[in-house]
Amino acid sequence: MQKVALKTVVFMGSARNVVPPWGGEARLGDRVLKHVLSVLKARDEAYGQDQVSHEVSVFDPVEVFGPGGACEGDGHLTTPHFFLKAGTNPKMDEMRDTIKAADGYVVVTAEYNHSLPPALTSLMGHFGGSNYKCKPSCIVTYSPGPWAGMRAAMAARPFLSELGCIPVSKLAAFPAPNELFDEEGAPKDPEARMLKQLPAMVGELEWMALAMKKMRDSAGLPK
Repeated sequence: MQKVALKTVVFMGSARNVVPPWGGEARLGDRVLKHVLSVLKARDEAYGQDQVSHEVSVFDPVEVFGPGGACEGDGHLTTPHFFLKAGTNPKMDEMRDTIKAADGYVVVTAEYNHSLPPALTSLMGHFGGSNYKCKPSCIVTYSPGPWAGMRAAMAARPFLSELGCIPVSKLAAFPAPNELFDEEGAPKDPEARMLKQLPAMVGELEWMALAMKKMRDSAGLPK
């Protein structure tokens, strides 16, 4: 067996930091993000002669747009990275390099106004599509209600496709994450049926990422 550590970038979609009027948590997605990261960390799957695990990087808009972040203060996407001269912003260069080196992407997002949070589209849109091309992505949504952010997933599909990181067919969606996960992202009921979506979707991501990585390594990127 050949061990392959896929370079996987996780994008967090929500930058919310205030408790909603109806109560609850400032950012319900923290539980979901922690669960996703724990699942990725535990993966060790065989595909033919390859044993696949994940080398994970996380980009959170709270940090990326916050003090000292790579895109500090530019959540409105006033200055995309590809508008800058080389070396102008080393932190953005480093973030771009991580995105470009990735084998696949996981998007964890809430649903805002039946669509994607602006923090997510700005976070990913700061970097040109050439950094994402010919790699797969997958979508994890959540919401406090029963539909689990599904409309955001539908909005994410064309967005990711146009960036060049084609989303896999399967989706993972978590309604009422505060009922599914504790504050550390551990399932309150390990047998809950909604939990099965994520490993199945990650399996598709791994299969696609491995196949596309082999093509990039052997044939390079298409012109």
